[in-house]
Amino acid sequence: MAKIFKALSNQNRLELYLKIVNGSDVGYKKDECLISEIVHSLNIGAPTISHHVKELANAGLITTEKKGQFLVCKANKELAEEVLELFK
Repeated sequence: MAKIFKALSNQNRLELYLKIVNGSDVGYKKDECLISEIVHSLNIGAPTISHHVKELANAGLITTEKKGQFLVCKANKELAEEVLELFK
């Protein structure tokens, strides 16, 4: 849990994670979203986005997959539910 909370303690990373979670609900495929589709709404450079995506993936909050030139992300819904349970 410490790894998860550390990953989400950064404001930009939290915003990115929430966009991935919400984007997964309406993504280009069920439960997936393209980083290129949500990155334009953030005021962060591409190298920083890449770093944040890696941190979220290392914490197990998301999974990533390269499809051609696109990076596809998927939120780990089970882990998100576990974290939410801690606050009930």
